Amino acid sequence: MQTFAQRLREEIEYSGLLQKELADKAGIKKRALDMYLGSQASIPPADVAVRLAKVLGVTVEYLVTGEGKEEFAKRRPFRRLEEDFAALPDDIAKSVEAMVHAIASHK
Repeated sequence: MQTFAQRLREEIEYSGLLQKELADKAGIKKRALDMYLGSQASIPPADVAVRLAKVLGVTVEYLVTGEGKEEFAKRRPFRRLEEDFAALPDDIAKSVEAMVHAIASHK
């Protein structure tokens, strides 16, 4: 059974973020993140866990308990796609959305 630290480490690796980048985006010190990932891993306070989960695109429940892993496993391939899609200008995003819907309707 995975621990909080193992799930956090796995999600950091998947995100492609450096640990320092995650700490900055979550508004915590790198040293605090090191404590959550270390061999004597501690679970962060709820507000910090929420910020970490938000940056990583997962739920706090998943990080803390591992619950919902199946749901994340299904959505995992699409997380980067969602981020890229969100970065598109509106006109291009609408065109891509229309194209995806057209393709999906031809099952």
